[in-house]
Amino acid sequence: MRGLLRRRLAAWVRRRQGSDTVPLTLQRRRLYILPTRAGLGFALLLCFMLVAGLNYGNSLALFLTFLLGGFALVTMHQCHRNLLGISLLAAAAPPTFARRSGTLHLTLENPASMTRYRIEAGVSDEATSAADVAALASQGVELPVQAPARGIVRVDRLLLATTHPFGLFRAWTWVHAPIEMLVYPRACGSLPMPEESGLKPGARPRGAAGTDEWLGLRLFRDGDSPRQVDWKAYARQAPLLVKEYNSVGSEMRIFDFGRLTNLETEARLEQLARWVVDAAARGERYGLELPGVHVAADRGPEHRHRCLAALALHGLDIGDGKQGGGGARSRGA
Repeated sequence: MRGLLRRRLAAWVRRRQGSDTVPLTLQRRRLYILPTRAGLGFALLLCFMLVAGLNYGNSLALFLTFLLGGFALVTMHQCHRNLLGISLLAAAAPPTFARRSGTLHLTLENPASMTRYRIEAGVSDEATSAADVAALASQGVELPVQAPARGIVRVDRLLLATTHPFGLFRAWTWVHAPIEMLVYPRACGSLPMPEESGLKPGARPRGAAGTDEWLGLRLFRDGDSPRQVDWKAYARQAPLLVKEYNSVGSEMRIFDFGRLTNLETEARLEQLARWVVDAAARGERYGLELPGVHVAADRGPEHRHRCLAALALHGLDIGDGKQGGGGARSRGA
């Protein structure tokens, strides 16, 4: 019964508020407030004090009862005002791998001249994280998001709440923004990388003269040649860095889904993800072949993301419930 009531209340709130876009500011009409368990206990205590004061005609007990009642009303007003006017500037969830916990990054802004204390944020009914938002400042909040399988995890709603001050009342609201997190396949598998080269006949082999390509800088390791050290950066008090080059005509690997015939679909995708992660860590050029998808050989973080995203979305209906088309943040973020 409790679960059914929660679902009906959630559906009613969604119909009442509609869909949201980020950034947004919490207005008065979308805030809800109710007493907490401590608040209900406090109200019951006031009722006992009122009955006792009337029964014994004790004016001091009645004065204390009404004083505490006024304190409760001021507390309710302060709790509501602590959440009113808070702005949600951004909501982004970077990609993660399946069977890991992703992270949803929220940015809250306080446009008022007073600090907002204990602003809680959570994903649906899961555990919340709290943060203080200083006056005229913004504050980041990180929330864990479960990623049980590859594809797209959609966050149906976000909870923003507060019980400050004193915890007698709880003010909250729901944010229904289109927040999505891309989940890569789990990178696992024991098969060796394919050794074949992606070079065309007549291409230069690795190390051929005149084909050096700049890769970047890395930290100095024992055995590196002093000629490769970036002495200009070292003169600017940077750590000892080494220049890395590679051959434009160097060998490249092609990871082909169709060649893993002895594995099931998910096992193939996990093995391909393992190869992509390993090849990216080595700085190699690699490409990806999937049914209906071809990712040309390249290197770098963006290429790694393109390959892993293609693996994550392989065979999925982008309009289906929790899984679908690409995107790793709120559309308004």
